[in-house]
Amino acid sequence: MNKPLRRIAIFCGLLVLALLIRDNYLQYVKADQLASEKDNRRVAIERYAHPRGDIIVDGNPITGSAESKSGDFKYKRTYKNGPMWAPVTGYSSQAFDGSQLEKLDDGILTGNDDRLFFRKTLDMITGKPQQGGNVVTTLNAAAQKAAYDGLSQRGGKGAVVALEPSTGKILALASYPSYDPSSFSGYSDKDAKAWNTLKNSKAEPMLNRALRETYPPGSTFKVVTAAAALENGLYKSADEHTNSPLPWIMPGTTTPLKNEGNIQCKNVSLREALRLSCNSVFGKVGADLGNDKMLAEAKKFGFDSEQFTPVRSNASVFSDNMNQSQTALSSIGQFNTAATPLQMAMVASAVADDGKLMKPYMVDSLQSSNLDPVEKTQPEEMSQPLSPANAQILQDMMQTVVQKGTGTNAQIPGVTVGGKTGTAQHGVANSANPYAWFISYAKLPDGSSPVAVAVVIEDDQANRDDISGGGLAAPIAKNVMEAVIKSKK
Repeated sequence: MNKPLRRIAIFCGLLVLALLIRDNYLQYVKADQLASEKDNRRVAIERYAHPRGDIIVDGNPITGSAESKSGDFKYKRTYKNGPMWAPVTGYSSQAFDGSQLEKLDDGILTGNDDRLFFRKTLDMITGKPQQGGNVVTTLNAAAQKAAYDGLSQRGGKGAVVALEPSTGKILALASYPSYDPSSFSGYSDKDAKAWNTLKNSKAEPMLNRALRETYPPGSTFKVVTAAAALENGLYKSADEHTNSPLPWIMPGTTTPLKNEGNIQCKNVSLREALRLSCNSVFGKVGADLGNDKMLAEAKKFGFDSEQFTPVRSNASVFSDNMNQSQTALSSIGQFNTAATPLQMAMVASAVADDGKLMKPYMVDSLQSSNLDPVEKTQPEEMSQPLSPANAQILQDMMQTVVQKGTGTNAQIPGVTVGGKTGTAQHGVANSANPYAWFISYAKLPDGSSPVAVAVVIEDDQANRDDISGGGLAAPIAKNVMEAVIKSKK
């Protein structure tokens, strides 16, 4: 072979070798990455080629799938009572991906999760189309309806969270205003318009206020402050009189910490201070304990840590490095203190369960398409913010609030209810309408506590003088607790 032909042959051989290397690299090294590449149209087409599995509440699906009328995506997601359940499900959209349970458990719902390998293999052998698995939630349908109806009938904005104290199961998770995930689950211009309308709305209907919004908790935080006082031995009983002069001047200032209305808070007991919601008493408790002890107690309840339900909840805030006056204001739920509705439901839950705080969760189990169990969530203790003895003292105090204090609207015949109202300042120099809070729990005659609830209402249109935790939020909490109790019978 002459020299030019030999060079051509070598060059062609190198080209073939390069092609083989590139082909093997793409098939074996890059295969997984390419298969999951978001811009790979075939991946998206395959994802929507079969119905998704369902999200289940009380044994019934709250989601579904329907055939798309156009495009190369065969199925799109549908929702039953979409706005009511959106804070739980999130959304699954052909155009805009997904969120919350729809996103976190996408592998199970599409049937592509590695834990479904055996099921997929059997379906492949038998020629059965691929099917998604199910996500079984801890939610209580009656409680969720009571929560959402209460918020929507009230108007304005707000959120409700209900927990089962003994396990941490989330029984209700409502946010208002809300949205219908079905309105943009497809890939059409109509879906895009619905998406943009929701995203640009000043009301922020896609904001999950139960998990992602932090509010000043106002007087509901006095439950945490009372717990800190008992746990640190500042006071040993509910009826011991406190060392709380009136007026009480905040340390380092000439400013008295005022109480709302003409209430008599001088040297009252802890029980009476919680019943009347005395700022001066609990502010002084916080200042006497100091920032470090107050922060330590708040952290035991879950403050300053994100919670994963598995949907992420923002961290609630109790600040560090505060002086005595700042600590006093924070101890009555103002200054920098901020909490999600989930966090305040956790506070009520821990008190109800004799001081034990269970980790909150909303997914009970994952199932394959033929309902075989894939994973089961086990209740997990998160912390012990109070001793059982101190928790029972605080229960007695919170029950007084409902029996003859600011929380009488939460009374349920034949049921022991403990609660705490809150009206939290909002805006520069308290210029905006305050937030109305109520946290509570119910105890049955057998001593069990099936539910703890937190409700927050923000209503810019209401008459300022009509806004109170007992007036706006407590009736909603009562309805949610009643719904849970009835469902247990």
